Amino acid sequence: MNIFVLNTGRCGSTTFIRACEHIRNYSAGHETRIHHLGAARLDYPDDHIEADNRLCWMLGRLEERFGNDAFYVHLYRDREATAASFARRTGFGIMWAWREGVLLRDGEDTDPLELARDYVDAVEANIRLFLKDKPRQLELRLEQAAQDFPRFWQAIGAEGDLDAALAEWQVRHNASR
Repeated sequence: MNIFVLNTGRCGSTTFIRACEHIRNYSAGHETRIHHLGAARLDYPDDHIEADNRLCWMLGRLEERFGNDAFYVHLYRDREATAASFARRTGFGIMWAWREGVLLRDGEDTDPLELARDYVDAVEANIRLFLKDKPRQLELRLEQAAQDFPRFWQAIGAEGDLDAALAEWQVRHNASR
């Protein structure tokens, strides 16, 4: 069974995968197929856990390829904390693409925090809509990861070192400056 961690980014997805690296019966990766196009973009191995915030723009393809056969995690963090982290990154990456490519704004009159909130709200709405009828899913809030991650572990039948996995949530991976 494949597992997809759907998220906005800036919400603990790197940490989630670091924790999953302590699972023996699944492989795990963070943004492992970002350089591929078409069908190859979703060509994940069986029994793989993938966290990639760009999947929120490929939900139609995800549905066609995996549908109800996969397990989905909605990983999220406090809206304001997520937006504040993204607001520090508006000159590159997904925030630049959101502003310049999707919204077609030149950035001169765009408040970074307002832009980041708009992005977070749009992505969260996409994820909620996609998951509304998925039978195998779990919400995991970054601020409650120590309590929520064991539920995930049990839900997927994970085998490995749960204590080591939980210890990863005490480390700030990929934190904004």
